Amino acid sequence: MLHQRGNSFISDFKEKEKSYQVISWLPPEDYNKGLKENFDFFIEEALGDRYTFGKFLSFMEQLGLQCSHFLRRKDIMDTLKNENFDLVIVENFDYCPFLVAEKLGKPFVSILSSSFGTIDIGLPNPLSYVPVSRSFLNDHMDFWGRVKNFLMFFDFSIRQWQIQSTYDNTIREHFPEGSRPVLSHLLKKAELWFVNSDFALEFARPLFPNTVYVGGLMARAVKPVPQEFENFITKFGDSGFVLVALGSMVSNFQAQELLREMNSAFAHLSQGVIWKYKPSHWPKDIRLSANVKIVNWLPQNDLLAHPRIRLFVTHGGLNSIMEAIQHGVPMVGIPVLGEQAENLVRVEAKKFGVSIQLKQVKAKTLALKMKEVIEDKRYKSAAVAASIIRRSHPLTPAQRLVGWIDHILQTGGAAHLKPHGLQQPWHERYLLDIFLFLLLVTLGTLWLCGKLLGMVARWLCGARKLKKA
Repeated sequence: MLHQRGNSFISDFKEKEKSYQVISWLPPEDYNKGLKENFDFFIEEALGDRYTFGKFLSFMEQLGLQCSHFLRRKDIMDTLKNENFDLVIVENFDYCPFLVAEKLGKPFVSILSSSFGTIDIGLPNPLSYVPVSRSFLNDHMDFWGRVKNFLMFFDFSIRQWQIQSTYDNTIREHFPEGSRPVLSHLLKKAELWFVNSDFALEFARPLFPNTVYVGGLMARAVKPVPQEFENFITKFGDSGFVLVALGSMVSNFQAQELLREMNSAFAHLSQGVIWKYKPSHWPKDIRLSANVKIVNWLPQNDLLAHPRIRLFVTHGGLNSIMEAIQHGVPMVGIPVLGEQAENLVRVEAKKFGVSIQLKQVKAKTLALKMKEVIEDKRYKSAAVAASIIRRSHPLTPAQRLVGWIDHILQTGGAAHLKPHGLQQPWHERYLLDIFLFLLLVTLGTLWLCGKLLGMVARWLCGARKLKKA
């Protein structure tokens, strides 16, 4: 990706030269086992609609411990320091990469793999039209929507503080007192933020110059689909086919009732259904519908580009949504966990798909949703319009990413792209000190005027009494 044929984004970069080294690392076996058990339990609870924020915090605590194990590896950290990198590229799944970059003392850029709002990176957030994370609102809010968004902002701020607090012990252990980073400040130190989304999906909102959309970064050239899929698609003629891919979680963690309802819903369609699901995990007591083909692996991007595709049933992951937008395919979303539900709020708001909650998936309901999106051509038209927006960028996502990295390497950083507001305390940024000052001046003026009026009133009363006397 960092070498673009025909472009000199990075000088002295030889095409055939191996440009990277992989350092493998695993935490201690006993800890690794505990982390896996914690993660499996978290996913099972989420799939069973028993997700709680407390369980998520417990998982984040495990990631904080994992980070401590990594930072204790002096051999790896010394190797990284000795490389004397110009720049570190991190990803925001957890906070450890930010701490590693800080420990190395190197500038870094970050890739935001989730949608906006999952973490606070310092962008302006006008609450009247920018939805707060987990508010499940769009940018067209009525009065009560704005009330909800305003209140959810405080809930979001408290949750962010709780999540970041799970790394307090790691920071205390590995950074000396007096130079311990604050995670909320560390996020704002990123030279650039590359956001895995696109204007075709996101609500229009204020962005800083160091915020760059790179949605579709993983897109690859379309290839002909393998013959086994082509043979299956051909059987359904002009009716076409439906592609179903709900990510790895549903396959790895069997949800038998969900599978039963989805299989029954697919039986009501005249289209063929190609479903990514591990055949070895398919329950033996559920008879697969005649129009359904389940496969362990499928070429998702190539199938989405197929002229006979009619619908994409997805879990709402950003990469899947970006591929569907790229090829103008309408969607029915079934969010499983994380930010997927919020991604699908955007899909619904843009009118190129609908969503249905995991606990509401029943054969009849799902079948009606799918038929609605397939038969109502407005969904297809909106998907094609989004595809035009997505494809009409003058540069590809990879070119944007590489071009901006090359820019900050040449200019010695991105200070010219970041407003001073990122360094201001929150009370200054929101002018609360000004409001407080003006309030005190106003109250002081009113108090002084009241005192003066009282003195004048007493003087006039005294003058009248004296005149009568």
